[in-house]
Amino acid sequence: MAKTKFKGTDVELLGNEVNVGDKAPEVTVVNSDGLGDVTVGGAQGKKLLIIVVRSLDTGVCATETRNFNAKAADLNDVITTIVSLDLPFAAGRFCSAEGINNLTVTSDFRNKDFANAYGVLLGGSVLAGVTCRAIFVVDENGVVTYKEIVPEITEEPNYDAALAAVK
Repeated sequence: MAKTKFKGTDVELLGNEVNVGDKAPEVTVVNSDGLGDVTVGGAQGKKLLIIVVRSLDTGVCATETRNFNAKAADLNDVITTIVSLDLPFAAGRFCSAEGINNLTVTSDFRNKDFANAYGVLLGGSVLAGVTCRAIFVVDENGVVTYKEIVPEITEEPNYDAALAAVK
């Protein structure tokens, strides 16, 4: 079973572990802009950069989202999506306040289908039930080509490695 850490303590990840070379599960999440359904994963004919954060209401997640928003402006033919468990209304307010316009910001709040399908749901800890910090890059054919489960959830991901993987 995969693990991450929260403030140095091991935390088990629940759900189906997805690795490089696997087919990326196709999951429906909710768009923060209008509550419409958004498909994440699968073969979409474009590369996908899927960024998983716990909550846009935390400093590190907000910083990560702002950083990827700035960097996504330079990506061509890439669908860049943030997935959190925030309510879509809160995510929408965050995007409006922060000028997030180069990303699709989504919520997995309904059934945690994404968190379970990708194995990024935190198990027994004080944060049980939210997602870890992770990044997946999926090619045009729906195959995972890059994966990072950030080793310590309170730290930012390796932006350079993720962006290199999607180019």
